[in-house]
Amino acid sequence: MLAKKTSKNQITLPKEAVQKFPGIDYFEVSVEGDKIELRPVKVGPAGTALEKIRKKIAELGLTERDVKDAVQWARKKG
Repeated sequence: MLAKKTSKNQITLPKEAVQKFPGIDYFEVSVEGDKIELRPVKVGPAGTALEKIRKKIAELGLTERDVKDAVQWARKKG
């Protein structure tokens, strides 16, 4: 597959490549040596990640005290 950079530094991804990532509109870009890597990123509404974390904490039965103790423990390690 071949992609051409435009005068505005834009690249159109080949259809064959993007079809493998349905529903993905954003890609994280990184440079590794002489390679450009694209990783698909799913973007959700603001606060969604925090809601998932709070739900997981509740499922695990963790308390606010448990979280405070964990933070304190992690800060001692540094």
